Amino acid sequence: MIKLYTDAAVNQHTGHTAIGLLIVHNGKQLQLKEVIAPTNNHEAEFIAAITGFNKLIELHIDPSEIIFFNTDSKIVADSLNKQYAKHFEKYVDELLDLQSHFDTVVNTWIPDNQNTGAHNLAIQALHASN
Repeated sequence: MIKLYTDAAVNQHTGHTAIGLLIVHNGKQLQLKEVIAPTNNHEAEFIAAITGFNKLIELHIDPSEIIFFNTDSKIVADSLNKQYAKHFEKYVDELLDLQSHFDTVVNTWIPDNQNTGAHNLAIQALHASN
């Protein structure tokens, strides 16, 4: 079982945008944070999720592992579960394609206070970009 947490942070004044990823597997954590091109928060949340699944593939995670994907973005979680998003269809399609590399993916919306690891990483990257 693998838990993937993703989050994005956008500074509304500067436009700086960053993402944070937390991967938990076999009691170990992999933390990633990076600054991305300026965008709005919804798009940044999708980019964080895409980056997370790309990382799982890059790490050669066994496709039979159950992936629990956790996001505090309702639009990302709802879009994946419906397999549709009116304004973000290209991101949903890309995410669904990435998720198809794994036998079982459980997409879950979690409240902000349960996503502090990924959130803190995104904030750290955002502050480093200022």
